[in-house]
Amino acid sequence: MMATAAATLPRGSEWTYEVKWDGYRAQIVKNGPVVSLASRNLKDVTGQFRQVAAAAREVGADAALIDGEVVAIDARGRPSFQALHHGATEGLSIVFYAFDLLHVNGRSLLREPLADRRHALAEVVDGSGLLLSEPLPGTPDEIATAVKRLQLEGVVAKRMRSIYEPGRRSGAWIKVRFSRHQEFVVGGYKPDATNFDSLVVGCYDGAKLLSAGKVRAGFTPASRARVFECIRNLKVARCPFANLPTRRPGHWGEGITAEEMKAIVWVKPHVVVEVAFTEWTRDGSLRHAAFLGIRDDKPARDVRRE
Repeated sequence: MMATAAATLPRGSEWTYEVKWDGYRAQIVKNGPVVSLASRNLKDVTGQFRQVAAAAREVGADAALIDGEVVAIDARGRPSFQALHHGATEGLSIVFYAFDLLHVNGRSLLREPLADRRHALAEVVDGSGLLLSEPLPGTPDEIATAVKRLQLEGVVAKRMRSIYEPGRRSGAWIKVRFSRHQEFVVGGYKPDATNFDSLVVGCYDGAKLLSAGKVRAGFTPASRARVFECIRNLKVARCPFANLPTRRPGHWGEGITAEEMKAIVWVKPHVVVEVAFTEWTRDGSLRHAAFLGIRDDKPARDVRRE
């Protein structure tokens, strides 16, 4: 189940609010002593997060399916998305914030209201090494102020009586980001002597992939090499973006003209990356974009402008 993006938090007594954790969405599957972790794409990531798997073996159930987020916590107690996705986990704690319980001991909770699932989740998680993503107290304005002050990514609002809708981006879950970053699909790159100078990224509008401009900043040598390894064998002859070329490069150089397109290598739009930026321009490009990490837990076709 996924959340729908919005600019402001919904209000009313039927809503409850949680921190939007800046990490890696995953589900824990426990069957007796055997524990595995699956990404949103159902990729097995157990070996990647062995600390979480070890903690999950201690949950208070013989069998359980737990939804949540793998988060890297730095020395100041704050989530570090870049460290988690760049593999630089020295000095960090890798934890799992559980926020939903879908099955327990052979019983499905998918049709149970969120309030009941949360109650059951608290009992299952208690005493294990997993952390509980607790509901936040206060009004929506107070919550937004506190989360911004702590420099956390955002808030997810959920209807207390909502059921769990697998695979759906439901209006019963609303996410509001306070930091400017989101997922984008890689559709091309400008090569240099080693691998690439910049990526060309975009997001889907219906069936059309629309360019959001170039991403040049934010790469380390290791992350640049990893991205290139993911895209180097995806070359295609035609540009996958429906809105290119642009008429002019733009005031800040965000656009991609027909002349510049001659130097770009196009790739199949399969790889998803997380990108930070200061704002959207009027023509739908990113200003001051910087790479944060690869999102292999997000299907490319699900990437929309938020």
